[in-house]
Amino acid sequence: MTFLDIRFIDLVDIVLVAYLMFRIYKLIKGTVALYIMLGIFAFVIFWVLIKTFGMELSSTILDHIVNVGVIAFIVVFQQEIRRFLLLLGSRYNVTNRFSMDKVFMSQSKGMMSIYNKPVVRACVSLAKTKTGALIVITKDSELLDYVQTGELINGVISTQLLENIFFKNSPLHDGAVIITGNKIKAAGCILPVSQNTDLPKRVGLRHRAAMGITESTDAHAIVVSEETGRISFFSKGQMEMGVTDEELQDLLNKS
Repeated sequence: MTFLDIRFIDLVDIVLVAYLMFRIYKLIKGTVALYIMLGIFAFVIFWVLIKTFGMELSSTILDHIVNVGVIAFIVVFQQEIRRFLLLLGSRYNVTNRFSMDKVFMSQSKGMMSIYNKPVVRACVSLAKTKTGALIVITKDSELLDYVQTGELINGVISTQLLENIFFKNSPLHDGAVIITGNKIKAAGCILPVSQNTDLPKRVGLRHRAAMGITESTDAHAIVVSEETGRISFFSKGQMEMGVTDEELQDLLNKS
């Protein structure tokens, strides 16, 4: 009955592990990584049971699989691991959250609302003509990896500039526009596509790309549907479809 001798530190250990598992589940819920984690968990449980019952042959085989499997796992699932670590770093970016630059250089909500107005006006104008658009607004992370996939603009935000970028005959209209502060950093950018199975089947690649970038970073995204002209807002892997111009302005001001 020694296994019932539970110390206080054991309870703390159990609670800590349970909390970590819950946070990991929340991070990867709705993504392919969830099924990978479930497979690993099932394998670990099976491995522990084999060792507990003293099955030497099976235990030896599984030990060799584990020794080689770690390297194989990293090679096979390198994209998923990279996406998970990027998500983890962007959600819990303590350095940016408490940096001195953020304290002294942060802009007020009133100032940011000035920059949001031309974005909202552009989205409304594009929605009226059913012109597809994908706009990403950065937060702590400037998304430099994704900026480099497009054409550098580094221009001040304006309604006319956004409309020209997403004009149907423009060479940049298919990609995403990335906005940082009061500047349009780049256009025609390539974003990661979400694997979330909860997304409606009717949504296109713009919506999936907007979901993907907000799942893996702290950025917000706006999509104007080319089929329906509806405006959708994305944040933290969540989607709000069919928002009005007033609702979009409020969402941007609160973000």
